[in-house]
Amino acid sequence: MNLIFEISEHGKRCATIRTPDVKAVKTDKKYLRAEKPALPEVSEVDFSRHYTALSRRAFGVDNGFYPLGSCTMKYNPKINEEVAALPGFTRVHPLQDEKTVQGSLEVMETLSGYLAEITGMDAVTLQPNAGAHGEYTGLLLIAAYHAARRDFKRTKVIVPDSAHGTNPASAVMAGFEIINVPSDEEKGVDLKALKKAVGRDTAALMLTNPTTLGLFEKNIKEISEIIHKAGGLLYYDGANLNAVMGVVRPGDMGFDVVHLNLHKTFSTPHGGGGPGSGPVGCKKALAPFLPDPRVEKTEKGYKFVYGKKSIGKVASFYGNFGVYVRALAYITALGAEGIKSAAQHAVLNANYLKANIEDLYPTEKGRHCMHEFVVSMQELKDKTGVSAMDIAKTMIDRGYHPPTMYFPLIIHEALMFEPTETENKRTLDEVIAALREIYEEAFKDPEYMKAAPHHAQIGRPDEVKAARQPVVRYIKN
Repeated sequence: MNLIFEISEHGKRCATIRTPDVKAVKTDKKYLRAEKPALPEVSEVDFSRHYTALSRRAFGVDNGFYPLGSCTMKYNPKINEEVAALPGFTRVHPLQDEKTVQGSLEVMETLSGYLAEITGMDAVTLQPNAGAHGEYTGLLLIAAYHAARRDFKRTKVIVPDSAHGTNPASAVMAGFEIINVPSDEEKGVDLKALKKAVGRDTAALMLTNPTTLGLFEKNIKEISEIIHKAGGLLYYDGANLNAVMGVVRPGDMGFDVVHLNLHKTFSTPHGGGGPGSGPVGCKKALAPFLPDPRVEKTEKGYKFVYGKKSIGKVASFYGNFGVYVRALAYITALGAEGIKSAAQHAVLNANYLKANIEDLYPTEKGRHCMHEFVVSMQELKDKTGVSAMDIAKTMIDRGYHPPTMYFPLIIHEALMFEPTETENKRTLDEVIAALREIYEEAFKDPEYMKAAPHHAQIGRPDEVKAARQPVVRYIKN
């Protein structure tokens, strides 16, 4: 398929712009280009056909099964897109007087309240623009809390070896030193190692529950006691909240701070670089440090409020407002029972898929998973030479998006599956049959699988070269 620059022909255009009937404004030459921008020149029909053809090459949840573990690539109801596109929400400006955007402020205040209730927190900020941004904001709250108590020795954040990679990165960005703790035999936090790691310098423990392995941390209450007894705080990575929302609350487990991924759990298309949203909730003791401003309901309506101890703004204006509207529509439509049901179906689907392939795709035996599970293909690779990557590429030929590969790092030749709550049994049965056939193919024709995909738009690229020497813009010969 040609690039749009390659079908460009001088003189062609999509539309004719009328000569303006207002007086031209002269702009200082220092603000002007020396040359015209190198834009493609195409007709409207060519423009439309080009981008329609590109859209057909993209794979998303509207196309098929998308079990990308730890990312929750689920189908989101289109009604939520329509609600977010209502003119009353889209035709406003963040600098308008708050009296003129009362509906928008009500959305923000209502959503904050719902998220606080779902997580068991006392206060919420919607400002962070993504999950990692939420992590960073939550860690700034923790730093501000300790600083306000003149407890400056708390410089270390404990992170399990199964954590998301953004956890240690966010902690370092917030100025903390990272202490890593290993997993025990049951793939939970090693309590003995944790007890050795905590001390007077412990600022917090960052934890995902369910963990990245898709397992519920059954020692969470004891972990909470260990951290709090040492004077530290417990941070909840909400990436996997969709497995427990409406069933258990992080606040009731002992967590002090939590971030959520609205774009993963509460209905916004996820991927392609955005849009994202990573609200942060906290207990009462940390609420004074939340970013400014927050929305408050008064007798005279809704207004922005500012705190004297706030860490300040962490995003321009008020965050990704359109994502808030989608999330509120989703929560309102489902209600308390619907939220709980979504989590239960996510867990049911994952366990159904796991139970029907784990004889061939080894996983953590003897335990129910939550919304996702991790398999190790090391034994198959030892026998046939077929790797987890080869299986993933072969899935593309079958019309399925691959699961997450080689993560978490503590599992060799890992594949992480997350079917989500929106898939039906028929689809799961088809995927189960395909995965079992792919496993058998590894013994019959391993070389064929090592060369997969055979029917995709492109074959298998040189991934090292693509990562280190990417070509990200068109250069005319």
